[in-house]
Amino acid sequence: MAEESAELSAAIADVTTYPVAPGVRLNVRSGPGTSYQIVKVLPYNVRVPIYCQSPGTKVSGYYGTTNIWDNIGPNQFVSDAYVNTGSDGYIAPRCA
Repeated sequence: MAEESAELSAAIADVTTYPVAPGVRLNVRSGPGTSYQIVKVLPYNVRVPIYCQSPGTKVSGYYGTTNIWDNIGPNQFVSDAYVNTGSDGYIAPRCA
């Protein structure tokens, strides 16, 4: 049991996270677009993992205008326009 817990902790530690725009409480949606349901709202000054990315609704935000949406968990997407990835393009694999 302790070995499994250590492996899980190591896997979590290896996940790169990216900062959400300062002063923004970001909507998390069930899919890659503004027409998808809001499933939660992130608090200020958080970092998010990006597991994959999908094209979706074009959004203008803190870091520009983009149609890239970041998958931050199961059925959880945020617009890349509010995540500081250091790139205007894809930085993760496309979601299946």
